[in-house]
Amino acid sequence: MNTSSMNPCRYELRFQPLVPEGEVFAFPCDAEGHVDMDGLSDRDRREYLYARAVMGREVAMPAVRIRGGH
Repeated sequence: MNTSSMNPCRYELRFQPLVPEGEVFAFPCDAEGHVDMDGLSDRDRREYLYARAVMGREVAMPAVRIRGGH
């Protein structure tokens, strides 16, 4: 799972894979699902943009979840 090193947030925007061997992408966000792209590392920013680009093909629409929740 990929997470950002930005300030601890209570929520995460989580992209679940559509295939069993796919990767989960999760990024810190606010309660409304807004991700602070300026606060992401370069790698996390690339992965966030990638996850957004492949929604519906490789990953499902993201969901806002409480961090650490299952």
